[in-house]
Amino acid sequence: MARSRILVVKLSSLGDTLHALPAVAAVAEKLDAEVDWAVQPAFAPLVECFACVTRVVRVPRPSAFRAWLRALRDLRRAPPYDLVLDMQGLLKSALVARAARAPRRIGPSFAREGSSLFYTELAGPRDRSRHAVEECLDTARRLGVEPPSPLRFPMRVPDVDPAALAPGLAGCPGPAVAVAPFSRWASKNWPAASFAEAVRILAGEAGARVFLIGGPADRDGADAIARAAGVPVANLCGRLSLVESAGLLKRCSVLLTNDSGPMHVAAALGVPCVVPFGPTSPDRTGPWGAGHAVLRAPDACPLAPCRKRACPRGDGACLAAVSPRRAADAVLAAIRPR
Repeated sequence: MARSRILVVKLSSLGDTLHALPAVAAVAEKLDAEVDWAVQPAFAPLVECFACVTRVVRVPRPSAFRAWLRALRDLRRAPPYDLVLDMQGLLKSALVARAARAPRRIGPSFAREGSSLFYTELAGPRDRSRHAVEECLDTARRLGVEPPSPLRFPMRVPDVDPAALAPGLAGCPGPAVAVAPFSRWASKNWPAASFAEAVRILAGEAGARVFLIGGPADRDGADAIARAAGVPVANLCGRLSLVESAGLLKRCSVLLTNDSGPMHVAAALGVPCVVPFGPTSPDRTGPWGAGHAVLRAPDACPLAPCRKRACPRGDGACLAAVSPRRAADAVLAAIRPR
């Protein structure tokens, strides 16, 4: 008997794809289904690492209008799927779901922008106070699949040796510590001076081998942090692909980071995260699982979490109040058990 074919639609972002992975993995296993995943090209390399995914369907942003239309046309011309799980709940994702021509299309409880008009049903209660991982599990339960405990994030990432990337850190005897000091929201970035001071403490007190990770646009900012720290640091921003960064994270003892994509990658790989949180809610988008340290200063700003891309007060007080010493101590505490 042929296996059922399921299309998962989770187009973006990096963290969102990882939030959906446990639910998709449980569905693929329990229903013995062949799972394809529609995602934006920027995140396709990571989704290709998901062990439960057979094929990745690249769907550009609608702003690349002609390429986006070609992707929808190709879906319509392909053999129809038995089931579509849209875990994004936006108009653009619903149109992808509809193009797949499945008789059953399940959307999320938080569907918006009129996307619910394109589904045959919605999954779960509308409750945005939960973690995003929990919301995604509604889809699995709608199909009668109870996810395992603890949840699984089945990923295949390359083995990236930290020592091979930075021979200049050979004289540092301590653990490998990844640092991701940048995010897409300026308001979520812990001050660069705080990162620099925390790195200085970790190198001095633990002999840590520190690896700064990020994209090409982050390289100059990471250079500034390394200079301010005044200790040996490997600036890998722009040197590693998304998947190679995941491979490096897997070999690190801990990640010091903002609320960002690398945080979700590390958490999915079982790597402890130390995360100063300010404008966003860790209850909603914090690192999933045990062993992480979420650092907050609730009395520093009455607006937090404001969920704004730019600080409404202009001073970033909610994050500035998290001291480098506090963050370094949390990193040191995470290192010891490992």
